[in-house]
Amino acid sequence: MHQLTYGDVEAAAHRIAGRVRPVALAPTDPGEVTAARHGFEAHGAGRPGGVWLALESMQHTGSFKARGAQNFLRAHREAGTLPDAGVTIASGGNAGLACAWAAGQQHVRATVFLPRTAPAVKVARLREYGADVRLTGTEYAEALAACEEYAATSGALTSHAYDHPLIAAGAGTLLEEIHRQVPDLDTVVVAVGGGGLFAGVATAARHHGIRTVAVEPEHSRALHAAVAAGRPVDVTVDSVAADSLGARRASATALDAAQRGDVRTVLVPDEEIVRARQALWDHRRLVVEHGAATALAGLTAPGRGPAAEPGTAATTGGYRPREGERIAVVLCGANTDPADLVQKAGGRG
Repeated sequence: MHQLTYGDVEAAAHRIAGRVRPVALAPTDPGEVTAARHGFEAHGAGRPGGVWLALESMQHTGSFKARGAQNFLRAHREAGTLPDAGVTIASGGNAGLACAWAAGQQHVRATVFLPRTAPAVKVARLREYGADVRLTGTEYAEALAACEEYAATSGALTSHAYDHPLIAAGAGTLLEEIHRQVPDLDTVVVAVGGGGLFAGVATAARHHGIRTVAVEPEHSRALHAAVAAGRPVDVTVDSVAADSLGARRASATALDAAQRGDVRTVLVPDEEIVRARQALWDHRRLVVEHGAATALAGLTAPGRGPAAEPGTAATTGGYRPREGERIAVVLCGANTDPADLVQKAGGRG
C-alpha cells in the first residue's frame, strides 16, 4: 500500500492547477445548522466560530471526483503511460463522469462500467461526455469485476473510483483550497464511501492541524467496519446514498488515514440524510446528492453520545462541535434528479 503523504497532495495541486474550479465557500447563518449552533458563539479569546459549506457540487462534472481524475490522467500523460486503448473505470456514476471528462481533455477513450441501478441522470451525462457506457450487475463491486476483466483483455489503463493514491491526492487538493480561505479552520466534515475523498482530505488536514469528521450512512459503513476490525472488510450496502457512498469495502489508504490523524467518525440514519438534503434545497436552493447531504447530516443529526475518539469505531448520531469551533462541510456532488425536491418544496413561501 502506498502511504498517502502531504507531498502527494501538493504535487496534485500543482498538476491540476487551473484545470479545476476552485471551491467556493458559503458561510451559514446562525441557527441554520442547528446541531452546530454553539459554533457561532464567541469562545475563549473571543474568536467567533462558524460553519461554512464547501460547494464542491459546483465542480466540473458535478463532483469532487474531477480533481482525482485530472491528477490521475495528467500524471500518466506526463509519464507516457496512457495506452491507445484509453482508460476504463468502474463507478457508481460520479467517478465515471470525472474520468470521461478528463479523458476527453486528454483525447483518449473512456470505457465506464456502472451497475444497472446507477441513476439515469448520471448515465445520460456519461454518454454526453462521449464515454462507452456499460451497465452490469446491481452493485459497484460487480461493475468493478467487469471493468477489471475488460482491462485485462483490452489493454486499457484502469482507473479507480477511490482506491488509488493519485485519485486520493487529487481529492485532497480540496482541503488546501478551503484552508487558504479559512486559515484558522478547526474541523472539516466529509462523507465517506470507499474513502478516496476522506483519505486525501484527512491527509492534508493533518498537515494543517485540522480535525476530520468522517460521516457514513448507518447502512453503508465501510470505513466504520474497517476501523472496528483493524483492516478493510466487506459490508452490506443498503442506503439512500448508495449510488455514491455504496462501496462494500473502504480502501487501506482510508483506514490508514483514519488511524493516523485527528479523525472522528460518525454514522447517520437515512432519514437524517434525506432531511439534510431537503434543508439545503429549502434554505439555500442547493440541489445535492444524498451522498453530499450525508456530510451535512453529520452536523444536523441529533447527537447520541460523544463522537468516537481518533482511531476508534463510530457512534450513531451527529458530531457535536465545541463552542467557537470553525467547521467546513464538504458538499461533494450534485449529480441527482431534483424532481423530488421540487415536489416537496413546492408551494412554500
